[in-house]
Amino acid sequence: MSTLYIIATPIGNLEDITLRALRVLKEVDLILCEDTRVTKRLLERYQIEKPTMSYHAQSKLSKVEKIFALLEEEKNLALVSDAGTPTISDPGCMLVAQVRKNFGDTVNIVPLPGPSAVLAALSVSGFPTSEFLFLGFLPHKKGRETLFKEITASPRTVVFYESPHRIMKTLESLKQHLDIGCPSKGEGVGRRILVAREITKIYEEHFIGSAEDALTHFTKNPDRVRGEFVVVVEGR
Repeated sequence: MSTLYIIATPIGNLEDITLRALRVLKEVDLILCEDTRVTKRLLERYQIEKPTMSYHAQSKLSKVEKIFALLEEEKNLALVSDAGTPTISDPGCMLVAQVRKNFGDTVNIVPLPGPSAVLAALSVSGFPTSEFLFLGFLPHKKGRETLFKEITASPRTVVFYESPHRIMKTLESLKQHLDIGCPSKGEGVGRRILVAREITKIYEEHFIGSAEDALTHFTKNPDRVRGEFVVVVEGR
């Protein structure tokens, strides 16, 4: 029986890789990568010489068929993303779904847990985490306004990803909703957010305060409007 390993890899610092992940990467027959060039840097760091093949959102059906053929040959494969845990806001979830649909219990699907930007940001927020809502990347246009209203009304901690190209627009929207909200319902007023930037990397930064404070901070420091962002919003 073949095995498809879902392996979490570092989100920045290459030391954030588990011993188990390194062992399995050395043992599998092929490593499926979001971007082979990114994964190569990790493999070279730990002197792992294994064949790689790209698998991403734009991969054609022929690529999936090749992966299926390898599994039918009882080859063991590893799936990694560019950073963090595969399948979380990541096209790897489609592959896992397809493997389960086509192979059922005849292929083992084994998770190797590790780095996750979502959990890293939550762990330093100080906000309640017994329950939280993860939204992945917010939509660019359609449904965006509705989503901010839902975030404002949520009693749970909310966490989502944002790009450097949209973070300022997002902070402006959060300011409009959270810093106004609906006082009679206890929404918005006093709500804090955490903006985590470049988690585990050299220029890692955590800013916590009101949405207005965060907007002011990044407006005054435009050189920090770069990298990958995770935003955590305190529940009402």
